[in-house]
Amino acid sequence: MSMVHVLFVDGPAGGGRRELPAEPDGSPPPRWVLSGHDEPGDHLYERAAREAGGGWTMRYVRTYPAGITQ
Repeated sequence: MSMVHVLFVDGPAGGGRRELPAEPDGSPPPRWVLSGHDEPGDHLYERAAREAGGGWTMRYVRTYPAGITQ
């Protein structure tokens, strides 16, 4: 499985970089739920834009109470 670098923008993971599984076209998943971060809950991010350096941006959408996305 190939991976792609993303930058999380806003929300609890704002400013953090991470590798996510790549879609067949090389982009990150359209949506990603980040759990187990410093703030409680499940944090929904959506793919936003490709960065100039080749990575991608994931924008914060909302936080769900812990466990609701399972």
